[in-house]
Amino acid sequence: MKSPALLVGLLAAVAMLGGCDNIFGLDNYDPPQSTLTGRLAYQGEAIGVRSGGVELELWQPGYELNEKIPVYVAQDGTFTAKLFDGSYKLNLRSGNGAWVDNPDTIRFELKGSTEITVPVTPYYTIENESITHDAGVNAPVGAIRATFDIGQVTPARPVEFVGLYVATTSFVDRNHMVVRAEKPMSELDLSAPITLSVDLPANIHTTPSPESRDSVSVRVGVKTSGVDEMLFTKVYKVGI
Repeated sequence: MKSPALLVGLLAAVAMLGGCDNIFGLDNYDPPQSTLTGRLAYQGEAIGVRSGGVELELWQPGYELNEKIPVYVAQDGTFTAKLFDGSYKLNLRSGNGAWVDNPDTIRFELKGSTEITVPVTPYYTIENESITHDAGVNAPVGAIRATFDIGQVTPARPVEFVGLYVATTSFVDRNHMVVRAEKPMSELDLSAPITLSVDLPANIHTTPSPESRDSVSVRVGVKTSGVDEMLFTKVYKVGI
């Protein structure tokens, strides 16, 4: 005959298993079906950033876990997230971006799909950019040349440097590139157009496939002193 203590233990184990709906990989909840989309913008224009470098903080007030939902911003300034319907709050992370910190909270209701714009105030803007491939220069396959203006939005911080970045994939920034050219503030005159040029590698046309590469991806960026992230232009596809 089983002892009373053993019977109590068995009953407790059965009760515990019965209360753990997900113990065998089952789940009481369907995955989220609603979609949040949006973009970071200044004066209605999207802001270019480093891919994966900027993170937004999303909160669902009243949700039992009350933990932030990280939302990562793509290099073109857009973001998307699959969520449950409900009320949400969205914040910019302090110090995470090439713009003035903004503690304001964006509140919105999500039901099915919602699109929002997150306004930011960058320290500087990149304007009137012209990016070309110059053949017949020192490099056997030419160079990429960029001419652009830097506009000051707020005098809070000086420029640290500007840069021209060339990549063979669609992702382009200071970490994703094959060649780059940069100039520090000591060599810049922000009241005049800035020109940067970088020679292309001799093997730039070589690819893993039999077809040769006929274009590269290019962006211009500006780094503000004391700010980790850079502000970038859109990605330009330049024929080579």
